[in-house]
Amino acid sequence: MNIHEYQGKEILRKYGVAIQRGIVADTPDSAVAAAKELQAETGTQWFVVKSQIHAGGRGKGTVRETGSRGVVLAKSLAEVPEKVKGILGGTLVTHQT
Repeated sequence: MNIHEYQGKEILRKYGVAIQRGIVADTPDSAVAAAKELQAETGTQWFVVKSQIHAGGRGKGTVRETGSRGVVLAKSLAEVPEKVKGILGGTLVTHQT
């Protein structure tokens, strides 16, 4: 079965499993809005931006077009748009792809 991480988390949450909150974003603007929402709820200043592909090794993988990793840490709200731009629309190459 091929499902993305966020889809698997939705299934687990539906059955009462405690899952860390995440928000799916498909543009830099929607990622900033999601980060602001998480910041308002939790007070966090750091945000993890994750690519969604049907393969493992996203954190060690590299986006061919930008050199970004598939999982990156934005240490401020201001960093979120650039981190997202480094991933969106690119081809993530991992040891499993």
